[in-house]
Amino acid sequence: MRLKLVPDNTSWDFFGRLPITVGLSSMLVVASIIAFFAMGLNFGIDFRGGTTIRTESSVAVDVGEYRDAIAPLGLGDVSITEVFDPNFGPDQNVAMVRIEAQSDTESVTPETIAAVEGALQQIDPGITFPSVESVGPKVSGELVMTAIYSVLAALFAVLVYIWLRFEWQFSVGAVVSLVHDVMITIGVFAVFQIKFDLAIIAALLTIVGYSLNDTVIVYDRVRENLRRYKVMSLKDVLNLSINETMSRTVMTSSTTLVALIALLVLGGDVIRGFVFAMIFGIVIGTYSSVFIASALLLRLGVKRDWSKPDGEAGTQFADVDA
Repeated sequence: MRLKLVPDNTSWDFFGRLPITVGLSSMLVVASIIAFFAMGLNFGIDFRGGTTIRTESSVAVDVGEYRDAIAPLGLGDVSITEVFDPNFGPDQNVAMVRIEAQSDTESVTPETIAAVEGALQQIDPGITFPSVESVGPKVSGELVMTAIYSVLAALFAVLVYIWLRFEWQFSVGAVVSLVHDVMITIGVFAVFQIKFDLAIIAALLTIVGYSLNDTVIVYDRVRENLRRYKVMSLKDVLNLSINETMSRTVMTSSTTLVALIALLVLGGDVIRGFVFAMIFGIVIGTYSSVFIASALLLRLGVKRDWSKPDGEAGTQFADVDA
């Protein structure tokens, strides 16, 4: 007996409450934009500048103990991560301590670095500090622009790919749904002031890829059904296509979320922001693939005179039971 997350032969009407779903999405996007400009993002060290101290010890790294030792110094955002490398020996325990720039200075002062090293030596007298590196405001500003360019480049690549593979109406629907996902995710980070660093940019790019994958699966089935049902209305074709791919969509999202929730609970503070962005992005990405991308396609319309056989449609896994 197989577990089915979605019943066979579903016939849900995904456009029955179209004004509500589109209106809700529009409100969330507007609220995200307002939150971004009114509250701003809680940028991490990667984007604000700061100093990274590399530590090495023969004693196992205890991130919590390191954090407790540094906390009384009042240095603000301090990130501590243990470094793992298969080339390290059993007595080679390495950690990276990242300290945000203080009072808009170019980097953390030597006195502050000495204080941090002294605090760590109190809990581990044998600890050493092989390197100290600083990221100034200029470099962090360049990282911000690079992150923006990377997201825009990904969206542009999606636009071109969908346009070439389908039609321009499909590409507009896909890109708008991706922008919808990214903007709402950024808005959540602004509202809750969750630390925003390069790991979150990686999560956003992953969300773009995940959401695009869902959208392309639906679009492939739409294109296939448009050729199969010549006289069926576009709305009915879209509903049929979404229902036919719903089993695959729910199964993929559910299994991915199970792994991410385990990471959120057990992964610790270092990757919590990244995992949260991934979880929220998958939920909003699945929603937008069904309601936003398809709604825009319905609004823009598509031609119905495709005569070529659909031999390359990527729908061979769309009917997988879940």
